[in-house]
Amino acid sequence: MLRVSLIRLLFITLLFVVAALLFAHPALLVSSVARKIQESSLPADAGRRGAAQTSGGEDIYAADRPNQLSPAVRNFPSRVYVPNSESATVDVIDPATYQVVDHFAVGRLPQHIVPSYDLKTLWVLDDQGYSLTKINPATAKLEGVVSVEDPYNLYFTPDGSEAIVVAEALHRLDFRDAQTMKMKFSLEVPCDGVNHLDFSADGSYFIASCEFDGKLLKVEPSSRKILATMQLERPAMPQDVRLSPDAKVFYVADMAANGVHEIDGDQFQVIGFLKTGKGTHGLLVSRDSKLMYISNRGEGSVSVMDLATQKIIAKWRLPHGGSPDMGGISADGEVLWLSGRYHAEVYAIDTTTGKLLARIPVGKGPHGLCVYPQPGRYSLGHTGLFR
Repeated sequence: MLRVSLIRLLFITLLFVVAALLFAHPALLVSSVARKIQESSLPADAGRRGAAQTSGGEDIYAADRPNQLSPAVRNFPSRVYVPNSESATVDVIDPATYQVVDHFAVGRLPQHIVPSYDLKTLWVLDDQGYSLTKINPATAKLEGVVSVEDPYNLYFTPDGSEAIVVAEALHRLDFRDAQTMKMKFSLEVPCDGVNHLDFSADGSYFIASCEFDGKLLKVEPSSRKILATMQLERPAMPQDVRLSPDAKVFYVADMAANGVHEIDGDQFQVIGFLKTGKGTHGLLVSRDSKLMYISNRGEGSVSVMDLATQKIIAKWRLPHGGSPDMGGISADGEVLWLSGRYHAEVYAIDTTTGKLLARIPVGKGPHGLCVYPQPGRYSLGHTGLFR
């Protein structure tokens, strides 16, 4: 009996101690209850899903690592496809020998060569020919032509359902079926010279550059509506657009400002500017996502930016000059390929040393060349925007 009384006494004493603590520190009770409510409201797999989102969201180019080729392209011959705008031809280079191994005629003013979303086709954008010429990258041969109005550039929505034809001269973004290229919706744009774009990490919007009046557009592909327009500080002539690996910054090359604008895409505002060189034009991210290669067409150089510090760490000047424009990176990440727009040549540059490996003569006005195949799960367009 005495033992039971002692237990009761200890229990009552403990209750008084707990009550006193809660009276003195009520936040203990509130935080405990709030935590329980929060835990009970989360899905059972929230921890696993959050971890997956974190690991998957750290680098949007994680699938573009050296030689990480999709099974769809693994057996394709390695080639560099060069559209010669003024010659209306395509030159095909064997990167192992730096030699042109094939040459064929296409439609008028071919601007870029673009991998399809499913990686199985290369589209030559015959801008003034109002057509897309189809290349089979498995054979490196032409396969047919599709009629499309004013295809200056070409992109694909992240779900792969639609192609976005950038009709620069017509002031339009044409949403088409990604497979058949049949028109679905045409969006008129309130700017001059719309030509390059890139998507946010979740694909909910993209930012497009307008070369001739220095503007940027923010567009929602799901509604096919323009969300906002931004006038860059003049002089401005925005070109290539590329999202940073951490998806926090859109970089926009500016040929008139001679550098790269840093844009907060969500807020749609300029957050910085980096001087690079005269005639800043093309942007490419290295295979390890640590560097960005920036072509300065007006001075014949390539600036190398450390993406972690957002600082220029090197500038590679082409011997005897040149006009480096658009291009791509070899599957192993060791060679940067760029067209020489006004010199009828293509440059192969060692990405470790910056040394010019080869200067290859091609047709007149080489523009958006495509190195293929490249790593990645799917293509968002341009000359090699892979995720």
